[in-house]
Amino acid sequence: MAYDPGAIDATLAAAVGDEPALIAELREAFLDSVKRGLAVLEAAEGDAAWRAAAFRLRGLAASFGAVRLMAIATEAAESDAQDAGLLRRLRRAVERL
Repeated sequence: MAYDPGAIDATLAAAVGDEPALIAELREAFLDSVKRGLAVLEAAEGDAAWRAAAFRLRGLAASFGAVRLMAIATEAAESDAQDAGLLRRLRRAVERL
């Protein structure tokens, strides 16, 4: 699955138009939300909490066109809680945003 670094900015531009300052502000808010979502996933205790956090992260990623993050979060939602390999992949995907 390819990573499209412009997808998030394109999604934001479609929502707010040609407002670079607003796009930058919304992008920063998105990144903060993603980091908080990842922290919730990392702290999740039990399968239900893990799955719920993974689905929230997936929904956030989908809303902004972060395809790779969305795919990995979907995989996490379907896996065992606290899968170390998936957490590493999610952290890497977030770093690449």
